[in-house]
Amino acid sequence: MPKRVFAFWRWIIASLLVIVLDQVSKHVIEALFVYGEQHAVIPGFFNLTLAYNPGAAFSFLADAGGWQRHFFTALALAVSAWIVYMLKKHHMETRLSLALSLIMGGAIGNVIDRLLFGHVIDFIQVYYRDWYYPAFNLADSAICIGAALMVWDSFKSGKQAAKQ
Repeated sequence: MPKRVFAFWRWIIASLLVIVLDQVSKHVIEALFVYGEQHAVIPGFFNLTLAYNPGAAFSFLADAGGWQRHFFTALALAVSAWIVYMLKKHHMETRLSLALSLIMGGAIGNVIDRLLFGHVIDFIQVYYRDWYYPAFNLADSAICIGAALMVWDSFKSGKQAAKQ
């Protein structure tokens, strides 16, 4: 396989790995927990819990009546198509391609939940005393890490362009 072809497909494989890890983790939590059940992993800081989110990040539009399921599914699929295009174009740029792969894997992981269940399965809960961060999952984490890498990449790319 030519190096250029492998360079593209390794990013697709990275996305698939995110999807598999996300789906396996969600199914394990759903098999072990009942809705709303919490187990302290690090008391005072980190729980595993089973929560359902019919909306987007942080339950945005969770009570919007159902249309949001289709909207966020279509949006994630459109973004994923754009990411495949970007990966074909920039597959030799490691940081950007990793960022895009994480975002696509996370987006598709959550799309699978929306299509199968009508909601996203969340299970990671970070808190301190009476403050609770909204529950999230591995797909959400991959999207956030990917977004942070894209920001970092934009700063690095900007510096390189300024030098030239």
